[in-house]
Amino acid sequence: MIVPKSTMDYCRKCNIHTEHKLKLYKSGAARALSSGQRRNVAKKKGYKGKYQFPAIVKKVNKRPTFVLECSVCHAKHYKVVQKRMKKTEFE
Repeated sequence: MIVPKSTMDYCRKCNIHTEHKLKLYKSGAARALSSGQRRNVAKKKGYKGKYQFPAIVKKVNKRPTFVLECSVCHAKHYKVVQKRMKKTEFE
C-alpha cells in the first residue's frame, strides 16, 4: 500500500484539522524483567527437558500502525489501518 507522507487529520490538542506527518510505528525492545520473559527463562533452567512454546499459527501479514505528528503543536497519536498488508510505502 502506498501511503502519503503527510495528511490532514484531526488534532485533539489544537481542536482542528491540521497537517500531520506520517511515520510507521515500531515497537520498542522487549523488557528483560517482564513476567513472560522471566517465566520462559525459568522454564528453560534445570533438568526439566526441552521447553517449547505451544505451536501457534501466526498470520503472514500485519495491520500497519502509523504515528501521526501534528505540524503545528507536534502532538502525536496513532492510527491503525484495518486491512492486513505485506508492505507499506511512503510516496
